[in-house]
Amino acid sequence: MSTSQIAFLKGHGTENDFVIVPDPDNALTLPADVVARLCDRRAGIGGDGLLHVVRSAAHPEARHLADEAEWFMDYRNADGSIAEMCGNGVRVFAHHLQRAGLVEKGDLTIATRGGAKRVHLAKNGDITVSMGRALLPEENATVRVGDRSWPTRNVNMGNPHAVAFVDDLDHAGDLLAAPPVSPDTVYPDGVNVEFVVDRAPRHVAMRVHERGSGETRSCGTGACAVAVAAARRDGADPARTGLPVTYRVDLPGGTLVITEHPDGAIDMTGPAVIVAEGVIDPAWLETF
Repeated sequence: MSTSQIAFLKGHGTENDFVIVPDPDNALTLPADVVARLCDRRAGIGGDGLLHVVRSAAHPEARHLADEAEWFMDYRNADGSIAEMCGNGVRVFAHHLQRAGLVEKGDLTIATRGGAKRVHLAKNGDITVSMGRALLPEENATVRVGDRSWPTRNVNMGNPHAVAFVDDLDHAGDLLAAPPVSPDTVYPDGVNVEFVVDRAPRHVAMRVHERGSGETRSCGTGACAVAVAAARRDGADPARTGLPVTYRVDLPGGTLVITEHPDGAIDMTGPAVIVAEGVIDPAWLETF
């Protein structure tokens, strides 16, 4: 990795926090071990993941979307592994672009490995991301924590989720390690696991173990997956009722509002914050 100075920012969306590395021309090489060190909360900057900010035309995985979306969110998990999509990350990514003067408030499109995502930056600071449509694979799995187990609903939001409805969020345990999911053939590349309780009609709370990151304070795609699973459980599938359905989803780091429309399109609304910016010490980079 180059020893020249590299700028970074730190941001979060409902306390799902990220290291942000602006690199419009895709000039940086970011190996998994470097990303993991940057995301390390003791030895690095600290974050649930890293947002590599690149112009779509400059990145081989996003060039096919360059006519639709100028910017590509090259997202990495905290362990350095590559991920398809991160809902909170998209909001923080969009907020960074607007704050840096690269886009205006209003509508824009951001490229991700999970496809192009439409974003609306409202004047009140809220950011709405069009998350696409959920896929509901028929094959489901069971998740276990200690001597308890629950059936899960398989929901794919561009990345895989296993949603379990439980009586108490404490039953999820400490979530330091990935909860065992069986059969493991349902999710060969791992899975994000959500534990969900009801708070009120159309109002749920959740905890999540994110694949590659551990328990996080929030997960945007996870909140969408939870709302989709809850709507099916509650008999409120918009494709059947012909009416949009909205769920408030409380997470440890804040609240997201998820709306699913009759055509299957899902909108996620929530805040995004930039808390700091600086330069990575070149001497520290030389240790890699």
